[in-house]
Amino acid sequence: MITNITNKEKLIYPELSYKLMGILFEVHNKLGNKYQEKHYQKAIAIKLGKYSLLDKKEVQIKTKFEDEELGEFFADFIINNQILLETKVIWKISQNDIKQVLRYLEATGLKLGIIANFKHNKLEFRRVLN
Repeated sequence: MITNITNKEKLIYPELSYKLMGILFEVHNKLGNKYQEKHYQKAIAIKLGKYSLLDKKEVQIKTKFEDEELGEFFADFIINNQILLETKVIWKISQNDIKQVLRYLEATGLKLGIIANFKHNKLEFRRVLN
């Protein structure tokens, strides 16, 4: 049986994703592309707090190999224990950035990561699925 699946039905956490993307676009539109990463993170945290969406900021993620700890990473945000958000101010989101978010998703067990790059006049973003 063939079913028609809309783009909205393909999205993971569509309502939360749309709210988050709205926040990211609002922050980018208001601040532009001239600030450091920490400024965008602070602005995002303010907006997430207003919507009661901020779950965790600067989340420590430990990596292990055969039950031995290898080290740790720090993810920028985890939102409603569903979406991992990484902010960047770089020339272009690279495969290494995507791999980084995949490692974070695997370590946390989350399904969806979003990378937002504020470097240019237009917000660049990537959705990463685990």
